[in-house]
Amino acid sequence: MKALILNSGLGRRMGVLTSEHPKCMTEISSVETIVSRQLRLLADFGIREVVMTTGSFHQVLEEYCSGLSLPLQITYVHNPRFAETNYIYSIFCARELLRGEELVLLHGDLVFESRVLEQLLGCPESCMAVSSAVPLPEKDFKAVIADGRIQAVDIHRFDSALAAQPLYHLYPEQTDLWLESIERYVARGETSCYAENALNDITDRCRILPADVGSLLCAEIDNPEDLARVTEALRQVENRRVYMCFSTDMVHAGHIAIIRRARRLGKLMIGVLSDEAVASYRRFPLLCFEDRKAMFESLAGVEQVVEQKTLSYRENLEKYRPDFVVHGDDWRTGFQQPVREEVQRLLAQWGGQLVEYPYTEDSRFQALERRARSELSLPDLRRGRLRKLLEMKHFVTALEAHSGITGLIVEKTQVYQDGKTRQFDAMWISSLCDSTAKGKPDIELVDMTSRFRTVDDILEVTTKPIIFDGDTGGLTEHFVYTVRSLERMGVSMIIIEDKTGLKKNSLFGTQVPQTQDTVAHFCEKIRAGKAAQKSRDFMICARIESLILEAGMEDALLRARAYVAAGADAIMIHSRRKEPDEILAFLKAFRETDAATPVVLVPSSYSSVTEETLRDAGANIVIYANQLTRTGFPAMQRAARSILEHHRAQECDAECMSIQEIITLIPEDL
Repeated sequence: MKALILNSGLGRRMGVLTSEHPKCMTEISSVETIVSRQLRLLADFGIREVVMTTGSFHQVLEEYCSGLSLPLQITYVHNPRFAETNYIYSIFCARELLRGEELVLLHGDLVFESRVLEQLLGCPESCMAVSSAVPLPEKDFKAVIADGRIQAVDIHRFDSALAAQPLYHLYPEQTDLWLESIERYVARGETSCYAENALNDITDRCRILPADVGSLLCAEIDNPEDLARVTEALRQVENRRVYMCFSTDMVHAGHIAIIRRARRLGKLMIGVLSDEAVASYRRFPLLCFEDRKAMFESLAGVEQVVEQKTLSYRENLEKYRPDFVVHGDDWRTGFQQPVREEVQRLLAQWGGQLVEYPYTEDSRFQALERRARSELSLPDLRRGRLRKLLEMKHFVTALEAHSGITGLIVEKTQVYQDGKTRQFDAMWISSLCDSTAKGKPDIELVDMTSRFRTVDDILEVTTKPIIFDGDTGGLTEHFVYTVRSLERMGVSMIIIEDKTGLKKNSLFGTQVPQTQDTVAHFCEKIRAGKAAQKSRDFMICARIESLILEAGMEDALLRARAYVAAGADAIMIHSRRKEPDEILAFLKAFRETDAATPVVLVPSSYSSVTEETLRDAGANIVIYANQLTRTGFPAMQRAARSILEHHRAQECDAECMSIQEIITLIPEDL
């Protein structure tokens, strides 16, 4: 594609402003002239070849354009008869450079905002800039429109017309038809008329559509009054605020492309999602917020980078009140649709506008995201993520998983609520659920080798941190190897309970014989485990059974402090009561002397209490320890019973997840 800029006019109506240079070199801001802005916009849209016709002061113009150092190849065509001809003759002089070309044709005194050029270049047919929002001018071009196309471009015709500006996007067929008509005019000696006269003769064959730019800035500067008006309009255009939000920790060509389009609209502000928001919305960020912020601050054309604390734009939009919000069109449906709708409602309050560009579907970018997810699944990166989440969010949730597919459910389940996304932060590999999935009793019958296979199945297809149910930890001599194995696999935490002997589920309490370990012996086990691990990332959590076994609050608190002193990275306090009273009492008493050690809760019995209540009381990790197992089996039983009763499967279809939905859960890059 080429651009043709017509700069052969004398510009007499500009007075002294054109006494030493052509009109196109008139300043329209402290840093730009008409022609420098035109050339910058053309270059920004990827146009590299420019044909520029010249008249008076042609040497001044050529030297000026060369000094702009833009990535353009400019070919100058001098009109030797500029004083006695109109630009029809200038086009004629340049005709051999234009034949067969897709062309942007514009007058050298035209000032327009980038969206005008973007609209014309996006038109699939040849077009001319017109405006239904501007009153018809008395002495300037009007486009006469019929049957959705331009029938004539004229100064004197007002019927069925819209205000028009000399800015065209022409495809090769229309370029050549117009040039042929111009040649016929010049052959007849008609060189003082408009080139549009030649166009009007062939509009039955030369199809040009009206591109309605509405109230967007697109105006010629013919005199000092025009200059003042257009300069002020341009100042307002360039001072508009544009807002975008990013969660990415790698900037690729697709991001650069949409940033480039956004900054054409005005001063670009980028909101970078906080680490907590990214971790709740997509995946754990590879780069921390400060690094991601610095990455965007380094990009050309970005005026300011701010933190966006949630997926909801509300706080930042109300604070900065941008004129535009820019986003890809991928959020019109699906998970982010409520976010988009909220943005539209907010912008409507002050007349802002949502601008959406086609989402870039590129296998290269998808490969980058897959690579990022793969890196997050690597043991050394995954292991430390639970600690980082606790530092970042102070409160995390985990859901039980006992197979690869249940791990994927934990990994991918999300909800949007109160301007925030919610998803589980981690996975709990439960001894009970692992045993149950294998049809065996929960008495530590499933050996560690088998349990490690379950962990491997889940690690292979997911990226979230894993908390491992280590039961009692077994013999101290065995526990150190368990720690090393889990650490090497990439598990983040093991939880061991301070009981001895054959395992009985804690929720039986004192209904079955259960023996609590001595404080000294359990502390020895904790110290041995901490000494065995190779990295700081791995966490050992001491689970206290005092409340379960009715040993009293003081015993629970004594053990908690002793276990922390022995090196435990976290404390889990368990209860089998239906109300959370004793858990809340423990938290209150423990936090009076220890504000730092993470506390883990498993609210299986006291399930009515909300996460917010537990967080406010001082809890840091809440584990939903068996809900997928407990809800899955009844559904399978109902399906089996229904098939037996009805001698077919149709009656249970309503409860079945489609195979397609199941397949979408499973990653393709295994």
